[in-house]
Amino acid sequence: MGFLDTVKRLLKHTAVSLLGTATDTLVLWFFSSVVFKSYVGEYIISPIISFECATLVNFISSSRIVWRDRMTGQNFVSYLKHFLKFNASYAGVFFLKMLLLLGLERLTRWDVVWCNLIAVTICGFINFFMNEKVIFKKVPSDSTESE
Repeated sequence: MGFLDTVKRLLKHTAVSLLGTATDTLVLWFFSSVVFKSYVGEYIISPIISFECATLVNFISSSRIVWRDRMTGQNFVSYLKHFLKFNASYAGVFFLKMLLLLGLERLTRWDVVWCNLIAVTICGFINFFMNEKVIFKKVPSDSTESE
């Protein structure tokens, strides 16, 4: 895959990620504004709920739009295996997102939604790399024929 192909895929990933970011932001706003009134509810539980909703949206969009050509099978088991790897990777990056979100909130006293948007942007690049190189990595085709 050439540099231009990677840039095109990054642009698709960015567009798809905007849908996940919108999902994350709306769910976060709803739970932190309407459902929870405590610090733990607002800054810990709400981001966890919004993260899982966004992860599901991102996986469905990514597997259908960005890395469709790298799905090793279109059956349920293959889809589930990809989702489990995707979710595990995103969960790891989520902890970084939470550190960034909480650190930004402590440093700036900005609203949780603004801190979240900054953290999500930074973590988006990490997620792209993980998707490109691990979750949806290109499987080399066997170019040699048996004699």
